[in-house]
Amino acid sequence: MTRLSLPTSLHDLPTPCLVLDAGRMERNIDRMRARMADLGVPLRPHLKTGKSIEVAQQMMATPQGPATVSTLAEARRFAQAGVRDIVYAVGITPAKLPEILDLRAQGVDLAVLLDSVEQAAAVADAARESGAVIPALIEIDCDGHRSGVQSDDRDRLLAIAAALGEGGALRGVLTHAGDSYGARGEAALRACAEAERLAVVTAAQHLRAGGHACPVVSVGSTPTALSATDLAGVTEVRAGVYVFFDLVMAGIGVCDHQEIALSVLATVIGHQEDKGWILVDAGWMALSRDRGTASQDVDQGYGLVCGVDGAPFGDLIVAQANQEHGVLALRTGSTGRLPRLAIGDRVRIFPNHACATAAQHDRYHVVRGDDAVEAIWPRFGGW
Repeated sequence: MTRLSLPTSLHDLPTPCLVLDAGRMERNIDRMRARMADLGVPLRPHLKTGKSIEVAQQMMATPQGPATVSTLAEARRFAQAGVRDIVYAVGITPAKLPEILDLRAQGVDLAVLLDSVEQAAAVADAARESGAVIPALIEIDCDGHRSGVQSDDRDRLLAIAAALGEGGALRGVLTHAGDSYGARGEAALRACAEAERLAVVTAAQHLRAGGHACPVVSVGSTPTALSATDLAGVTEVRAGVYVFFDLVMAGIGVCDHQEIALSVLATVIGHQEDKGWILVDAGWMALSRDRGTASQDVDQGYGLVCGVDGAPFGDLIVAQANQEHGVLALRTGSTGRLPRLAIGDRVRIFPNHACATAAQHDRYHVVRGDDAVEAIWPRFGGW
């Protein structure tokens, strides 16, 4: 942790900037750990949300992992920080295999993800040529959301495993319940969690029946991790956005606004009283263009506006966003009143999607329930 040389307040920071409430983050981490303990399944946290060594060290069970990443930049940075057990949970391409081999040669147990015979053959060829093992997981499509093999497509599963077995090493199966982001209510979330579990367990059974070891059965999304009631047959859970939560997660119903740990600090720079607007210096360059709540019951625009204390101003949202300007206005249909915010006043804006908003910034200004900044934690991006 990098401590500031002098106490600094949120009122003194240049804006826009990223604020992380460490107390909320720690409670979110504790909540997920307790949930996994109740279900009896280890957690392999996804580090893509934070992209920060300091955040990762709090999320992981040990300094060595286990961990999940979504880019090779993450794999490199976390490997440099001592993480040794990593799943790269995005489909592998042949051009990335030399770097996979390099990281494995450094002592990092880095596994890749694939869903085709072509990818499996490339992994097997690279492993054979290098004389080194490249462990791989087969991605399973549990809900038609994105990529992966259908769990009942036994022939394709066995063909991929056979191609991989010619030089690679099948480690297991992995899925992500992307449709859980569209679920509403406990019953729907539990159904997504069970569909996710059943898909990978079924795929693992097909592989084992075909003579292939399948030690890892991996599931993961924040909504399903917090909603599952039975994870029989699952060996690990991956989740990531729970560390900060965001407005999409609140709209799904897996957290409330008091649990959102991430916000963007902005300053009031003007008013358009006849339009009911307050202008701030945080546009989409600071907030991202993510409009993930637009399809939910409550549309939060580009973010929910709070005071410096992190308490929302009722129905005040970022209704419009230009590159460097945010337009604050009351939600359509609101009967509330605009808060009295003078030029120079500060607000904090909860993001729709924590990953996308954090990606616009290179550091976290860490607070703990008040406006005193206790640390600055660097974050990184890129691929």
